[in-house]
Amino acid sequence: MFLIILGLILWAGAHFFKRAMPEQRARMGEAGKGLVTVLLVAAIILMVLGYRGTGFIHVWSPPAFMVHINNALMVFAFWTFGSSAGSADKVWPANKIRHPQLTAFKTWAIAHLLVNGDLASILLFGGLLAWAVASVIVINKAQPDWTPPATAGRAKKIRLFVITVVLFVVVALIHLWLGVSPFPS
Repeated sequence: MFLIILGLILWAGAHFFKRAMPEQRARMGEAGKGLVTVLLVAAIILMVLGYRGTGFIHVWSPPAFMVHINNALMVFAFWTFGSSAGSADKVWPANKIRHPQLTAFKTWAIAHLLVNGDLASILLFGGLLAWAVASVIVINKAQPDWTPPATAGRAKKIRLFVITVVLFVVVALIHLWLGVSPFPS
């Protein structure tokens, strides 16, 4: 559990560094990007090692149907994250919401909270959800004005659909390879 908590603190600290200490971050220039990258990779490693190394401590038993909700939310999360990619024109929901990547991240965290009832999962995914919510609040306070982008055309929507399906299949295969089935048994 300690490694998960340490990883969460490092993750949040690296992301909030620019907002909490803008002058120090600006003085670092390009080297600051490298430092943040190293801190984020270290945070991910700590969270993964902590999660994999923590014994199962049962908190609640998710109902079986939550697997279907999780999968639907994951498809939505991939779509939402991808909707912000590319040029100035965006696919729904990125043309309607200000933080599509953080929305996708929150959706991913919620989806995993719905199907994992152990303490390590609740700590990890709940902590990352809290970070994403806090990030939206901090960004909105720092930059209150936002103009929605133009809506993308059909070709971009089709491309995003294909990418979303491929990503879902790849991530499902990775889960199966790790011994965690993302499908009902």
